[in-house]
Amino acid sequence: MSELIEVLIIEDDPRIADIHRRFIDKIEGFVVVGSAHTGAEAKDWVSAMKPDLVLLDVYLPDMMGTELMTFIQTESTDTDIIFITAAAEVSVVKQAFRGGVIDYILKPLTFDRFQDSLHAYQEKRKTLASLGKLEEESIQLLWHPFKSGPNSSDITLTPKGIDPITMDKVVVELKQQTQGITAEKLGLACGLSRSTARRYLEFLVSESKARAELIYGTIGRPERRYFPA
Repeated sequence: MSELIEVLIIEDDPRIADIHRRFIDKIEGFVVVGSAHTGAEAKDWVSAMKPDLVLLDVYLPDMMGTELMTFIQTESTDTDIIFITAAAEVSVVKQAFRGGVIDYILKPLTFDRFQDSLHAYQEKRKTLASLGKLEEESIQLLWHPFKSGPNSSDITLTPKGIDPITMDKVVVELKQQTQGITAEKLGLACGLSRSTARRYLEFLVSESKARAELIYGTIGRPERRYFPA
Protein backbone atom coordinates (compact mmCIF):
# COMPACT_ATOMS: atom_id res chain seq x y z
CA MET A 1 0.00 0.00 0.00
CA SER A 2 1.38 3.43 -0.93
CA GLU A 3 2.14 5.96 1.76
CA LEU A 4 -0.74 8.27 2.71
CA ILE A 5 -0.53 11.91 1.69
CA GLU A 6 -0.83 14.04 4.84
CA VAL A 7 -3.09 17.08 4.48
CA LEU A 8 -3.38 20.18 6.65
CA ILE A 9 -6.60 22.21 6.28
CA ILE A 10 -6.27 25.97 6.84
CA GLU A 11 -9.77 27.48 6.78
CA ASP A 12 -11.26 30.14 9.06
CA ASP A 13 -14.81 28.73 8.86
CA PRO A 14 -15.02 25.50 10.92
CA ARG A 15 -18.03 24.31 8.92
CA ILE A 16 -16.16 24.55 5.61
CA ALA A 17 -13.09 22.97 7.18
CA ASP A 18 -15.29 20.05 8.23
CA ILE A 19 -16.61 19.71 4.68
CA HIS A 20 -13.05 19.53 3.39
CA ARG A 21 -12.24 16.90 5.98
CA ARG A 22 -15.25 14.78 5.00
CA PHE A 23 -14.34 15.13 1.33
CA ILE A 24 -10.81 13.92 2.02
CA ASP A 25 -12.15 10.96 3.99
CA LYS A 26 -13.81 9.80 0.76
CA ILE A 27 -10.62 9.94 -1.31
CA GLU A 28 -8.22 7.04 -1.04
CA GLY A 29 -4.59 7.87 -0.34
CA PHE A 30 -5.11 11.01 1.75
CA VAL A 31 -5.39 11.66 5.47
CA VAL A 32 -6.08 14.89 7.38
CA VAL A 33 -3.41 15.51 10.03
CA GLY A 34 -4.77 18.80 11.33
CA SER A 35 -7.00 21.81 10.87
CA ALA A 36 -6.17 25.46 11.59
CA HIS A 37 -8.55 28.43 11.62
CA THR A 38 -6.03 31.27 11.90
CA GLY A 39 -2.65 32.06 10.41
CA ALA A 40 -0.96 31.73 13.81
CA GLU A 41 -2.43 28.26 14.35
CA ALA A 42 -1.44 27.29 10.83
CA LYS A 43 2.19 28.27 11.42
CA ASP A 44 2.32 26.02 14.49
CA TRP A 45 0.81 23.11 12.56
CA VAL A 46 3.16 23.55 9.59
CA SER A 47 6.24 23.77 11.82
CA ALA A 48 5.24 20.70 13.82
CA MET A 49 3.80 18.43 11.15
CA LYS A 50 5.53 19.41 7.88
CA PRO A 51 2.47 18.14 5.93
CA ASP A 52 2.66 16.98 2.33
CA LEU A 53 -0.22 19.17 1.24
CA VAL A 54 -1.93 22.30 2.58
CA LEU A 55 -5.46 23.35 1.59
CA LEU A 56 -5.24 27.09 2.11
CA ASP A 57 -7.88 29.81 2.30
CA VAL A 58 -6.91 33.37 1.41
CA TYR A 59 -8.99 35.31 3.92
CA LEU A 60 -7.86 34.39 7.43
CA PRO A 61 -8.68 36.43 10.57
CA ASP A 62 -5.09 37.47 11.29
CA MET A 63 -3.34 37.41 7.91
CA MET A 64 -3.77 36.77 4.22
CA GLY A 65 -3.25 33.28 2.89
CA THR A 66 -0.77 34.68 0.37
CA GLU A 67 1.37 35.86 3.28
CA LEU A 68 1.10 32.45 4.94
CA MET A 69 2.04 30.82 1.64
CA THR A 70 5.49 32.40 1.84
CA PHE A 71 5.94 31.12 5.40
CA ILE A 72 4.94 27.58 4.41
CA GLN A 73 7.34 27.51 1.49
CA THR A 74 10.19 28.67 3.74
CA GLU A 75 9.37 26.57 6.80
CA SER A 76 8.48 23.33 5.01
CA THR A 77 10.03 23.23 1.56
CA ASP A 78 8.46 19.88 0.61
CA THR A 79 4.91 21.02 1.41
CA ASP A 80 2.65 21.73 -1.57
CA ILE A 81 -0.29 24.16 -1.53
CA ILE A 82 -3.76 24.19 -3.06
CA PHE A 83 -5.78 27.38 -2.63
CA ILE A 84 -9.47 26.91 -1.85
CA THR A 85 -10.97 30.37 -1.60
CA ALA A 86 -13.56 32.89 -2.73
CA ALA A 87 -10.78 35.33 -3.66
CA ALA A 88 -10.76 35.96 -7.40
CA GLU A 89 -8.74 39.19 -7.48
CA VAL A 90 -6.04 39.20 -10.13
CA SER A 91 -3.41 40.25 -7.59
CA VAL A 92 -4.16 37.23 -5.41
CA VAL A 93 -4.31 34.78 -8.31
CA LYS A 94 -1.04 36.19 -9.66
CA GLN A 95 0.71 35.69 -6.31
CA ALA A 96 -0.55 32.12 -6.13
CA PHE A 97 0.51 31.38 -9.69
CA ARG A 98 3.97 32.87 -9.28
CA GLY A 99 4.31 31.16 -5.92
CA GLY A 100 3.98 27.72 -7.49
CA VAL A 101 0.58 26.85 -6.00
CA ILE A 102 -0.52 23.42 -7.29
CA ASP A 103 -4.17 24.35 -7.91
CA TYR A 104 -6.60 27.20 -7.31
CA ILE A 105 -10.19 26.21 -6.49
CA LEU A 106 -12.90 28.85 -6.16
CA LYS A 107 -15.65 28.51 -3.61
CA PRO A 108 -18.29 27.22 -3.57
CA LEU A 109 -16.61 24.01 -4.63
CA THR A 110 -18.07 20.64 -5.55
CA PHE A 111 -16.80 17.25 -4.47
CA ASP A 112 -16.01 16.35 -8.09
CA ARG A 113 -13.80 19.42 -8.53
CA PHE A 114 -12.14 18.74 -5.17
CA GLN A 115 -11.54 15.08 -5.99
CA ASP A 116 -10.16 15.86 -9.46
CA SER A 117 -7.67 18.28 -7.94
CA LEU A 118 -6.42 15.81 -5.34
CA HIS A 119 -6.19 12.96 -7.82
CA ALA A 120 -4.15 15.14 -10.18
CA TYR A 121 -1.85 16.07 -7.30
CA GLN A 122 -1.55 12.42 -6.34
CA GLU A 123 -0.44 11.52 -9.88
CA LYS A 124 2.14 14.32 -9.87
CA ARG A 125 3.64 12.99 -6.65
CA LYS A 126 3.88 9.51 -8.13
CA THR A 127 5.63 10.87 -11.20
CA LEU A 128 8.12 12.89 -9.16
CA ALA A 129 8.85 9.87 -6.97
CA SER A 130 10.22 8.04 -10.00
CA LEU A 131 13.93 7.40 -10.35
CA GLY A 132 16.09 8.29 -13.34
CA LYS A 133 14.72 10.22 -16.30
CA LEU A 134 11.10 10.91 -17.22
CA GLU A 135 9.50 10.54 -20.62
CA GLU A 136 8.37 13.75 -22.30
CA GLU A 137 4.71 12.81 -21.82
CA SER A 138 5.21 12.39 -18.08
CA ILE A 139 6.90 15.78 -17.84
CA GLN A 140 4.10 17.46 -19.80
CA LEU A 141 1.47 15.88 -17.56
CA LEU A 142 3.03 17.55 -14.53
CA TRP A 143 1.87 20.88 -15.94
CA HIS A 144 -1.18 19.59 -17.84
CA PRO A 145 -2.64 16.83 -15.62
CA PHE A 146 -5.99 16.77 -17.46
CA LYS A 147 -4.55 16.55 -20.97
CA SER A 148 -6.73 14.25 -22.96
CA GLY A 149 -5.28 10.91 -23.98
CA PRO A 150 -5.85 8.97 -27.18
CA ASN A 151 -8.99 7.34 -25.77
CA SER A 152 -10.40 10.39 -24.03
CA SER A 153 -13.28 12.52 -25.26
CA ASP A 154 -12.30 15.48 -23.09
CA ILE A 155 -10.77 18.61 -24.60
CA THR A 156 -8.79 20.64 -22.10
CA LEU A 157 -5.78 22.05 -23.90
CA THR A 158 -6.96 24.51 -26.52
CA PRO A 159 -5.13 26.92 -28.82
CA LYS A 160 -5.30 30.69 -28.76
CA GLY A 161 -8.81 31.95 -29.53
CA ILE A 162 -10.53 28.85 -28.14
CA ASP A 163 -11.96 29.37 -24.66
CA PRO A 164 -12.35 26.13 -22.64
CA ILE A 165 -15.61 27.26 -21.00
CA THR A 166 -17.16 28.18 -24.34
CA MET A 167 -15.84 24.93 -25.77
CA ASP A 168 -17.64 22.98 -23.05
CA LYS A 169 -20.93 24.66 -24.05
CA VAL A 170 -20.32 23.86 -27.71
CA VAL A 171 -19.51 20.21 -26.95
CA VAL A 172 -22.62 19.79 -24.77
CA GLU A 173 -24.85 21.28 -27.47
CA LEU A 174 -23.23 19.27 -30.25
CA LYS A 175 -23.64 15.96 -28.41
CA GLN A 176 -27.40 16.52 -28.42
CA GLN A 177 -27.53 16.89 -32.20
CA THR A 178 -28.00 13.39 -33.59
CA GLN A 179 -29.17 14.90 -36.88
CA GLY A 180 -26.31 17.37 -37.01
CA ILE A 181 -26.30 21.15 -36.67
CA THR A 182 -25.04 24.11 -38.69
CA ALA A 183 -22.64 26.72 -37.33
CA GLU A 184 -25.41 29.32 -37.49
CA LYS A 185 -27.85 27.27 -35.40
CA LEU A 186 -25.22 26.27 -32.90
CA GLY A 187 -24.18 29.91 -32.58
CA LEU A 188 -27.75 30.86 -31.72
CA ALA A 189 -27.97 28.07 -29.15
CA CYS A 190 -24.69 29.06 -27.47
CA GLY A 191 -24.88 32.83 -27.86
CA LEU A 192 -22.08 33.00 -30.44
CA SER A 193 -21.72 34.54 -33.86
CA ARG A 194 -21.81 32.15 -36.81
CA SER A 195 -18.11 32.66 -37.53
CA THR A 196 -17.14 32.03 -33.90
CA ALA A 197 -19.31 28.91 -33.72
CA ARG A 198 -17.75 27.66 -36.96
CA ARG A 199 -14.25 28.19 -35.53
CA TYR A 200 -15.06 26.03 -32.50
CA LEU A 201 -16.71 23.38 -34.63
CA GLU A 202 -13.81 23.21 -37.06
CA PHE A 203 -11.43 22.87 -34.12
CA LEU A 204 -13.47 19.89 -32.92
CA VAL A 205 -13.29 18.40 -36.40
CA SER A 206 -9.50 18.86 -36.46
CA GLU A 207 -9.29 17.04 -33.12
CA SER A 208 -11.52 14.20 -34.39
CA LYS A 209 -14.13 15.14 -31.78
CA ALA A 210 -16.71 15.98 -34.44
CA ARG A 211 -17.31 15.33 -38.11
CA ALA A 212 -18.71 17.57 -40.83
CA GLU A 213 -20.85 16.73 -43.88
CA LEU A 214 -22.25 18.72 -46.76
CA ILE A 215 -26.00 18.25 -46.76
CA TYR A 216 -27.82 18.95 -50.02
CA GLY A 217 -31.37 20.21 -49.71
CA THR A 218 -34.05 20.48 -52.36
CA ILE A 219 -33.27 24.13 -53.03
CA GLY A 220 -30.40 26.52 -52.38
CA ARG A 221 -26.77 25.85 -51.59
CA PRO A 222 -25.60 22.80 -49.64
CA GLU A 223 -25.01 23.45 -45.93
CA ARG A 224 -22.14 22.22 -43.81
CA ARG A 225 -23.58 20.31 -40.90
CA TYR A 226 -21.65 19.07 -37.87
CA PHE A 227 -22.17 15.81 -35.98
CA PRO A 228 -20.70 14.35 -32.80
CA ALA A 229 -17.79 12.05 -33.63
